[in-house]
Amino acid sequence: MSKRQVVIGMLGTQLDAGVGPGRWEKWRPTVSLGMHEDFLLGRLELLVDARRYAKLASVVSADLAQASPETELRVHDTYLADPWDFEGVYATLHDFLSGYDFRTEEEDYYVHITTGTHVSQICWFLLAESRHFPGRLLQTSPPRKQGGGDPGSYAVIDLDLSRYDLIAQRFQQQRLHDRDLLKSGIATRNAAFNRMIEQIETVATRSKAPMLLMGPTGAGKSQLAKRVFELKKLKHQLPGQFVEVNCATLRGDGAMSTLFGHVKGAYTGAAGDRAGLLRSAHRGLLFLDEIGELGQDEQAMLLRALEEKRFLPVGGDKEVESDFQLIAGTNRDLQQAVAQGRFRDDLLARLNLWTYRLPGLADRVEDIEPNLDFELERWSREQHQRVTFNREARERYLRFATSGEAAWSGNFRDLGASVMRLATLAVGGRIQLDLVQEEIERLRATWHGAQAASPLDALLGERSGELDRFDRVQLEEVVRVCARARSLSQAGRELFAYTRSQRASTNDADRLRKYLARFGLDWEQVRGGGGSE
Repeated sequence: MSKRQVVIGMLGTQLDAGVGPGRWEKWRPTVSLGMHEDFLLGRLELLVDARRYAKLASVVSADLAQASPETELRVHDTYLADPWDFEGVYATLHDFLSGYDFRTEEEDYYVHITTGTHVSQICWFLLAESRHFPGRLLQTSPPRKQGGGDPGSYAVIDLDLSRYDLIAQRFQQQRLHDRDLLKSGIATRNAAFNRMIEQIETVATRSKAPMLLMGPTGAGKSQLAKRVFELKKLKHQLPGQFVEVNCATLRGDGAMSTLFGHVKGAYTGAAGDRAGLLRSAHRGLLFLDEIGELGQDEQAMLLRALEEKRFLPVGGDKEVESDFQLIAGTNRDLQQAVAQGRFRDDLLARLNLWTYRLPGLADRVEDIEPNLDFELERWSREQHQRVTFNREARERYLRFATSGEAAWSGNFRDLGASVMRLATLAVGGRIQLDLVQEEIERLRATWHGAQAASPLDALLGERSGELDRFDRVQLEEVVRVCARARSLSQAGRELFAYTRSQRASTNDADRLRKYLARFGLDWEQVRGGGGSE
């Protein structure tokens, strides 16, 4: 069954004008839309400035109804203060499309660019190119000789974007806006991550193929999948809904039912039909997180659903349809899972067309600061309470957060939880240095365990977070040797056992004393005042 053809166009205040019987001898572009035998106009959405052109719109509407009785006409009162003002025209057309109920599965859409000013034509092209309008441009032309009711000709065309510098700039601005949406509005500074987001934006706009997001737990796979959905929804590419499930929570017989649904009586307790997540995601986006946890049977069913858009519910003998887009997430090495026989190679091949690895937070230290600001702003917005760091507290937190000591094993979840604790405990909306130090100790204990805390924390306090990772590892070992030695000389002999044999004269105690002094430490501090030379 062919789709209904729908045209959106603006009333031509000059070209569409005409009165009396002689108007039928004149070519009028809007009326001609309904006169082509090979272009069946199902519906015309006519944008009219009713304040000034209501009478002309009435005549054109009546004539179109006479020329094409089967065409549905909808007239939209559209006021343009200045039809030659780019900003005003673009905003008006953008708002119209944003509120329009596009049904791309049932209808094909065209914009009639013959009528309206050149400014409106440029705006229509921009909106079509950026997918705010999910259709094509339609150009109509008059016949060589007027008269005789000849409708002229029409063509579906593309314009050359490079001819319009202003449009090219605005199109680039729209792409930057789309990428910003994928990054949740966070001004990320990691070059590799930004390049990945640029490609995901392109793929999300142009492809319906599955996408595989890899990365550790908490790296933001679920959040990115939601943003991809929002971007495609904004561009009228997915009229359905976003459906998400963590496959690690699916176990036993319930896994099949949850994903593919069941019919009444399929098993004990199945009192009624259940649609299942794949059907719920029809014409939308399905995000299967931790897809590597799916069982073999579920993998086989999913593969068939991806390839044929059809599958059998549990206990059913009639196939159901679901046309969904899939994004899968995993923190596992699926290639290794294939080698071990735990994941189907044909399913991985289907998923592996667009694969992106999301780095953990510890691999994006330059992005910790903007994400810190984002999390704090989000907490303030949700709690309706403004919370900020004082300068010293912010600097201390960031020094620790970006140091090698910060494991961020839970990635962005750890950061979000940390900010929530700080904001909740802040007195008077200000996060002070003592609160930050307490939070740092909490994070250390979480990542390394209370027993594994560095001995440098007690000795150096806040200065401990200022050490390079190389110095920290070396100094920690020196302090541990000193702690169990009876004297400074004994500690020096143990630490410099090899190099002392290469020297004519040695003073191990002096070498160790000078080393400790580099970090503002002395033997008494390290030994707690209990040692002697």
